Amino acid sequence: MTEARIVKLSDADFDAQVKAQPLMIVDFWAEWCGPCRMIAPILEELAAEYGERLVVGKVNVDENRQTAARFGIRSIPTLLFFRDGARVDQVIGAHPKATIKTKIDQLLNAH
Repeated sequence: MTEARIVKLSDADFDAQVKAQPLMIVDFWAEWCGPCRMIAPILEELAAEYGERLVVGKVNVDENRQTAARFGIRSIPTLLFFRDGARVDQVIGAHPKATIKTKIDQLLNAH
């Protein structure tokens, strides 16, 4: 198993970080959000499974309101999928690992 690639994103570095990765899932979350805590270990597992093909970015919506507002985040958790810096898909709410994995596989195979 490879090392999980999980990065903390902020309003200041969001664009640069996302553009630097071929495929990134950005998790918009907050400390007080129960469903966010439920999917966090799933995202860590997926980051480890996919290794260098996938990076998981974490945006705390309480600390980075500008980025959350820019993407119209109204409900958390929200996962936004970026390929080569462009937003290509999203999932709102806590979903099972299989659902998220299917989306990742579709994006990797479409590349």
